[in-house]
Amino acid sequence: MDTDGDHGKTRTGRRVRTAAIAGARALLLAVVAPAGSIVLFVLSVVSIVLVPLGIGLFTTPWVLAAVRAFADWRRLLAARWGGVRIPPAYRPVPRGANPWGRCFHLLGDPAVRRDLLWLPVDMTAGFVTAVLPAALLLYPFEGFALAAGLWRVFTDGTYVGWWYGFVPVGGQLSALAAAALGAALLVAGVYTIPYLLRVHFLLTRSVLASGQGELAQRVRVLTETRRDAVDTSAAELRRIERDLHDGAQARLVAMGMDLGTIDALIEKDPAKARHLLAQARRSSAEALTELRDLVRGIHPPVLAERGLGDAVRALALRMPVATEVDVDLPGRLGEPVEAAAYFAVSEVLTNAVKHAGAGRVWVDLHHTPEHGGMLRIAVTDDGGGGAVIGTGSGLSGVERRLGTFDGVLAVSSPAGGPTMVTMEIPCASS
Repeated sequence: MDTDGDHGKTRTGRRVRTAAIAGARALLLAVVAPAGSIVLFVLSVVSIVLVPLGIGLFTTPWVLAAVRAFADWRRLLAARWGGVRIPPAYRPVPRGANPWGRCFHLLGDPAVRRDLLWLPVDMTAGFVTAVLPAALLLYPFEGFALAAGLWRVFTDGTYVGWWYGFVPVGGQLSALAAAALGAALLVAGVYTIPYLLRVHFLLTRSVLASGQGELAQRVRVLTETRRDAVDTSAAELRRIERDLHDGAQARLVAMGMDLGTIDALIEKDPAKARHLLAQARRSSAEALTELRDLVRGIHPPVLAERGLGDAVRALALRMPVATEVDVDLPGRLGEPVEAAAYFAVSEVLTNAVKHAGAGRVWVDLHHTPEHGGMLRIAVTDDGGGGAVIGTGSGLSGVERRLGTFDGVLAVSSPAGGPTMVTMEIPCASS
């Protein structure tokens, strides 16, 4: 059996498929990305110019939030399509900041300024680096079309009617030469298109990434995520203590008092004792329920026993709106990753019901082995939209939670909906 030939065909087919997908993605970026960059750049300039008049104080934070959402979307594509990680480094907006303080805090954030600088780069150099791989995918077919007879549209064979690259097309023979050039370009594209698309994302990272050294940036991110983790843990401990004190502990104390009273009445007033005994039994059942709810809030048993997929399905069953869950996980993930992903999904679902007024929610979880392993989660709802990171919706907390694992959060939520929250966490599957 010619196994080497079969393996060669498989590799070639995989390479062609990878190049075709990368070229299609580059074409999408070449069409969508410049349009978004131009619109957001114009809106940003107009809004900032209106700041001295007072109007910009209110419009600028919303425009910059849209710029950040667009940049986060490109960070997500860079990680997903090119394996290029661009960690966000935005400074949190102080709670309760007035419009003046919020506006100038955002304008003073180096990460926001990098976003604004990236917009004109994206609409120019970014467009060129996206068009090139797309052209390598599509341009060869023009040469094939010329050889198939399209050359007759441009000439009758007596003069040069069209140029294909550096080949003057004036007849069937020159059209065949154009097809040969197209074939050469197509072969070159099969080997280079994925790398050219990666160049586009490397250009994006060169502008969006912090100007600090990689190690210094990493230390800063780790310091912030550690502080957030410590604050979150302390707040969680206070919540557990409060819930125990106000809930289960109070019921157990009351049950102990009832048992003491029963002991005193069992001989004198059996009917009253039986009534108190039934009350104590109800108190014990309620205390047990509260303890189970408390444990579920700390680490759901279904998450520990059956994994992330079943835990999210169980979470969806408790939602007050119709929630569809699609899971494609080949195995168990690390416990910290599963816990972070579970509570991130829980927070996003809560936002969809509480803030967006959604009537239906879709959750998609899948893991891919590429780039060392990546957990990808998308939560989509049909609510009113308008969700942005950093406006008290809980998405900032989700972003900090994912940041502990070098995760990425992107939000697409136009006014009127729908809202799509996408999360990616680098992790391996067992």
